[in-house]
Amino acid sequence: MRLAFAFLAGALFGSGLLLSGMTDTTKVQGWLDVFGDWDPTLAFVMGGAILPMAAAWAFTRGRSPLLGGSFPAPPEPRIGRNLVLGSVLFGMGWGLAGLCPGPALASVSFGGLGGLVFILAMLGGMAAAPTIRERLDRAIPAE
Repeated sequence: MRLAFAFLAGALFGSGLLLSGMTDTTKVQGWLDVFGDWDPTLAFVMGGAILPMAAAWAFTRGRSPLLGGSFPAPPEPRIGRNLVLGSVLFGMGWGLAGLCPGPALASVSFGGLGGLVFILAMLGGMAAAPTIRERLDRAIPAE
């Protein structure tokens, strides 16, 4: 049953990405081009994601998931080096490629070689991140 709901949620998410244009790299890069030909339409996509998620957080507070397990703990509210560095790297990749991980996976079937290269580079970065983070933590201890 959990797999069926996971499949349904993934299909709904992927459909939303396709319908909203998040898998179109030119649309995403247009959103990021605030000093040029800015395309503000992705603000509606973000609002369409943030508002229901805020309602879901409020609704699930103090409850357990219907299919067992537990909801993840709220994120650490402290802004630290890892959050800032990760955000900068994520934003640079998003701006250069016009894709982030969800839309990249959704566009693999039609993204051509560029989409595949992005996915491979993303997986390489994910594999290298723990080692880089450990070295960075040793070189410059977090406060």
